[in-house]
Parts: sequence; structure tokens; C-alpha cells
Amino acid sequence: MDVRQSIHSEHVKHLDTDELRDEFLVKDIFVEDKLTMTYSHIDRIIFGGVVPVSTTLEFAEEYGQKIGTSYFLERREIGFINLGGAGIIQVDNAEYEIGNEEALYVSKGTRRLTLASKDKNNPAKFYYNSAPAHAALPTKKITKEEAEKVSLGSKETCNERTICKFIVPDVVETCQLTMGMTRLAPGSVWNTMPSHTHDRRMEVYMYFDIEGDNAVFHMMGEPTQTRHILIGNEQAVISPSWSIHSGVGTKAYTFIWGMVGENQVFTDMDHLKISDLR
Repeated sequence: MDVRQSIHSEHVKHLDTDELRDEFLVKDIFVEDKLTMTYSHIDRIIFGGVVPVSTTLEFAEEYGQKIGTSYFLERREIGFINLGGAGIIQVDNAEYEIGNEEALYVSKGTRRLTLASKDKNNPAKFYYNSAPAHAALPTKKITKEEAEKVSLGSKETCNERTICKFIVPDVVETCQLTMGMTRLAPGSVWNTMPSHTHDRRMEVYMYFDIEGDNAVFHMMGEPTQTRHILIGNEQAVISPSWSIHSGVGTKAYTFIWGMVGENQVFTDMDHLKISDLR
């Protein structure tokens, strides 16, 4: 478990490029036959990847012990989005087949949580976010058809994109976790610009579909103290509540966003004008 401490916005003003990356960037999300895990002190989010190829992987009791509980989901909920081939997630005595770009929300109180691929030649690639939870709510699979879809942006502003909201209140009930996926149309490179902050929630972005030698410049920081982090394929960045979170790529890309915090109101944002940024 990689532990990242909270960091004050005043501190960030004095970080150089390497220090900024050390605090907020997570490089190795997907590793074959391994469960990766990053624990951020910012709202206690845990996120990572699971790629079961030749073996079944499990959120074993030791992960719970690392966070002071007897098992991982004793006081937590978790959401998965699969970016690979079909996989099987066992939730206690129930099994769920999760296909490409399908999601699964798993309830607090689940003791046994294992993940496997249906075909090792086309393994599942599960990305997950987990947050503290106060109640046990029903586990639910969400297909692409069941996700709430929103189209935003335009070709003229280079930000035409589709947002698929997999784990949001209108689709599945959760305690605080929300997750979704934003895909930019060919020729579009900007996401979330004009930008915003939401002081009541933090966020993690995991960027993928970044082909070849392309990259995304992820913009962060206070609106008048912006910084950037260069993001490669299948890397994630932690966004504190005081920070903007926007990006521009050298080519179209996709990212998964996950939020935890005080509320689940998607539109609860403090909008900014481009002229407000520095």
C-alpha cells in the first residue's frame, strides 16, 4: 500500500516538478497478477488496479489490517470499472461477470472479494475506488446501457466529450462514492475547461487510451496558482478539494473520475472563468 499524506495548498506553491509528481501522481496502476493500492489521506480514498492473468486475486484480510479493520470492506464501499476483457468478481457467495466498460458497486460489509479473468489471453483490467462507508447498501452491476450519459463541449472548443456516469445516485445508491468515465471525441483534447473546484469533495483522475508517445498535461493547483503534471497512459493523479482538475492532451484520450466527500451532487461546483486562472 502506497500512502500519500494530505498536503496544504500553500505548500504546493513551493514544489518543483519532481516533488509535485511525488505527491500527486501514481504511475503504476495496472500490473499483471498484482493488486495495486494507493491510500490518500485526502478524504481517505483508496484506489488502484487489479489485473488477474494466471491467478485469482483477492482483497485479503491483510489489507483490512493495514487500515485498522479486520477485513477490507468492514467499514468501506468500493466501485470497479473494467477496462479489459471479461472478468468475474466474487462478492461473498455471489458472482458477477463484468465485461469491458462495465462497473460493479460492492457493499460495505463484504468479507470475501476476489477477482479473476474469464480468458487469460484477454485478461480483465479492473480499476477501483474505495471510500469509508456508514451503511451497507446493495451490491449492483452497472452496464454501459444503464450508465447515465451526458454529451458536453464542441468541436470548436476542442472539448467534445461523452460522460458515462456509472456510480452516481440516479444509477446506484452509495454512501459517498461516485465514479464515471469521460471519453473525448477524435480531434478534441481538452477536458473540464473552463475549470472548477469543489471544496466539498476530492477527486482522482485515471487517464488511459493515451496512444504511443502522446501525453496529457493535467492542470492542478489553486485557480491563481496553477501547476501541471505530465501524465502517461494508465496513470492517475490525486486532486485535492482546493485544486482545479483539467487536462489537455496531444491527442484524444479517456479518463475515469472518482469522487468522495461531503455530498454526491455532481453539479456542486465552484465554476471559474478562464480569465480567472493564472
